[in-house]
Amino acid sequence: MGWPVEHSLSPVLHGHWLARYGITGSYEAIPVTPDDLPVALAGLAEQGFLGVNLTVPHKEAAMALVDRVDEDAQRIGAINTIVVGDDGALSATNTDAYGLIENIRASAPDALVNRFGGRAAVILGAGGAARAAMVGLADAGVEEIRIVNRTLARAEALAALAGIAGLRVSAHAMNDGPAALAEAGIVINTTSLGMIGQPPLELDLAMLPAEAVVNDIVYAPLETGLLAAARARGNTVIDGLGMLLHQARAGFRAWFGVDAAVDEDLRGAVLAAHDNHARDVAAT
Repeated sequence: MGWPVEHSLSPVLHGHWLARYGITGSYEAIPVTPDDLPVALAGLAEQGFLGVNLTVPHKEAAMALVDRVDEDAQRIGAINTIVVGDDGALSATNTDAYGLIENIRASAPDALVNRFGGRAAVILGAGGAARAAMVGLADAGVEEIRIVNRTLARAEALAALAGIAGLRVSAHAMNDGPAALAEAGIVINTTSLGMIGQPPLELDLAMLPAEAVVNDIVYAPLETGLLAAARARGNTVIDGLGMLLHQARAGFRAWFGVDAAVDEDLRGAVLAAHDNHARDVAAT
């Protein structure tokens, strides 16, 4: 459920898994306006839904409309996955932190195991995705996080929300971004900068160590300007498609009891759907 939601790749993703595992069911993209969200969620059980994913702009508003919100979602401050219980109760979680870390684990397992050399993590952005990244990195054992954002006040507000024992969080303006990269072990872009149709992310990587990992949650394009620049200087790079795929696993497991695989067949199917959508948009 989202507004709009027609662009979502989740129906292709979950549809691929339903077919692979021989599960009778469907996953639908349902456009729901903010005003209609309370009624839409209240009707899930009666309509036979096992659950639902939520995307923009519903992730925060829906927290007050469900029966239970787990600890992960409370720490992130938003929900993206709801499970309808046998009694009709709605239980909610947020799988973004899980998806982020699982994507890193699949792409740079050694770096994750050694906690990126014990170095600081740099998060670009200060919105909901940045908060999920902060929670995921803290749970993975990172002890220092630097938040870099165009609006310093927003970075400071996110830093103040951390409240995680043993975690050091600092806020930096975007023009201080190059200095914040010094001695960092991982950089994660959680902004929309660099996405198709958005301004580029302009960040000098000169002070970033060559062994650092660079992750962009943007997946359209698959290789953003940030990733291309990082790859050119020898950094390990991780695109954003894997986060989308991995975050979906938890919901699929809760709804259908199957721990679905993220592999090249799935990536190929989702990328093909994305490319077809991009061509359709261009044609109009």
